[in-house]
Amino acid sequence: MGRLIDGAWSKQWHDTAATGGAFVRAEASFRNWITADGAPGPTGEGGFAAESGRYHLYVSHACPWAHRALIFRKIKGLDAHISVDAVHPDMLGEGWSFGADFPGATGDSLFGSRFARDIYLRETPDMTGRVTVPILWDKVRGRIVSNESSEIIRMFDHAFAALTGDASTHRPADLQPEIDALNARIYDTVNNGVYKAGFATTQAAYDGAVHPLFDTLEMLEDRLSRARHLTGARITEADWRLFTTMVRFDAVYHGHFKCSIKRLVDLPNLWGWTRDLYQRPGVAETVHLDHIRRHYHYSHETINPHRIMPAPALIDFAAPHDRARLVAAA
Repeated sequence: MGRLIDGAWSKQWHDTAATGGAFVRAEASFRNWITADGAPGPTGEGGFAAESGRYHLYVSHACPWAHRALIFRKIKGLDAHISVDAVHPDMLGEGWSFGADFPGATGDSLFGSRFARDIYLRETPDMTGRVTVPILWDKVRGRIVSNESSEIIRMFDHAFAALTGDASTHRPADLQPEIDALNARIYDTVNNGVYKAGFATTQAAYDGAVHPLFDTLEMLEDRLSRARHLTGARITEADWRLFTTMVRFDAVYHGHFKCSIKRLVDLPNLWGWTRDLYQRPGVAETVHLDHIRRHYHYSHETINPHRIMPAPALIDFAAPHDRARLVAAA
């Protein structure tokens, strides 16, 4: 936890006293884009061309935002083109660290850094802001391309098609309005909603987060009773953006973040849909429940001051599902 202020580390956490007890997430700091030819993207500057071996991804296996990027790296065939390092699951007073003494944590293979903040300081020595993952690093220019996961997954989806031969898209033009509307509601009430419930420091702030969260989950449960995926027969980025929250829901959000009205397994269509996505080729290997459980229960001292690790929920993401029947029915 903490943040950089003028290049110096501060253990200052989110000031919920200034927001009526509500958790308010900071905007991402770096918003450049990798494009096929290096032309500027929608934001930031140009000069980041899609090239094999040029880019490096820093992630936490615990973090749902970083998990999005890992999934798109996998499903778009970018393993051989974009290297990756994973931080230690414990995020304590010094923030994300590069200790390799936990299975799946790698250390920093590029620079041997101790902390994720060191990567930010290579880019901006006097930076003020949160140190978050994922971080997409350009090895050639020695720059951070982006730390905004929603934009990184779109780069991975489109920019490298000439290298991979995969010109498919998870945000097709005919579905863009529907996908964007789903993304907006799911981000506010589900992806970020679990954090707004979990980090609330007043009853009113918690109530204002947990009920919209479950209203949206019930809407999605109904939607998925009629279609295999959120927009129909095709998997889109809206599905993958929701998946990384759902795969953590019963393990940590239901109890640790007090998202307790229902479990994922109590919502049969969402539960089947989650298993469906988990069982897609390569996806299971991006899910690290040991990192997820350790990070949330050990790092959040304000929520779990004694750092007691609860017994793991019995969750079988590999169990059979019958989601294909909805495509056949359509």
